Amino acid sequence: MKSPFQYADRKHILVTGASGQLGCELRERAQDYPELELYFAPRAEFDICVESRVQDFMSRYRPAAVINCAAYTNVEKAEDEVDSAHLANEKSLRWLAQSCHENGSLLIHFSTDYVFDGMQRQPYTESDAPAPLSVYGRSKWLGERVIDEVLDRYFIFRVSWLYSNYGHNFFKTMIRLAHERDELRVVNDQVASPTYAGWLARDVMNLVRRILIDQQHVEYGLYHYSEDGEASWYDFTCAIMKECGIEIPVLPVSTADFPTRAKRPAYSKLDNGKLKRQLGIEPGTWQEALREAVSRMKS
Repeated sequence: MKSPFQYADRKHILVTGASGQLGCELRERAQDYPELELYFAPRAEFDICVESRVQDFMSRYRPAAVINCAAYTNVEKAEDEVDSAHLANEKSLRWLAQSCHENGSLLIHFSTDYVFDGMQRQPYTESDAPAPLSVYGRSKWLGERVIDEVLDRYFIFRVSWLYSNYGHNFFKTMIRLAHERDELRVVNDQVASPTYAGWLARDVMNLVRRILIDQQHVEYGLYHYSEDGEASWYDFTCAIMKECGIEIPVLPVSTADFPTRAKRPAYSKLDNGKLKRQLGIEPGTWQEALREAVSRMKS
């Protein structure tokens, strides 16, 4: 097999889950980092759920880092597709983590605020005990534990309410529905912090460059990546409509008005203090991030 990496003088980065919203954001920003070569592996070539493909690729090409954007993310379907959710979000991570360990690759992985039950009323820190309410949340939490068991050189970034101009997400759905309906009814009793995948991709790329090119010392481990401030889905929707210049009634409703199989935490704001102190990453406010996302959508 011909090597997917073309430049011997660059640090090679493997990106899995390349067609998802975070993978697309990384692709868009890759040109800003000429000293890094990112390979966005198609699933047919690198499926993290197939152990032999993971081991073969990693042992053959030994990338300096792996940015794992691949995951099972359908919260509702996971309640029925339990095995599939755990395969993608937990079992496959053992193969990936072991391969990273054997080949000296840094692993960057992404988890979720849904590892928490939402019972507390202050932002969750990395030291708070997980208590997932859903199959999806539990599969992601167990995946975190697998990585920590196998690796020392890793970053796990827990994120909440990820959105961008790519893929399927709440941000794009609300804009579409605003053009199809006379009003929007949105829950106002689930609170977290919307997270713009574009900023997450930027900060991850900067971190990779600092480690691999600048040889900076950083503390590996688990981090909460969240923008400053918090909002309900209703608050987020109102802000989206305002930034997009869409005039439509947005009505607040309770979670009970939209029953779902998977339980979601009522409050899952992630405390980003460790992110700022240890890594020097300052994401900014979710309102500022939304403005940039809308601006990039219009450009």
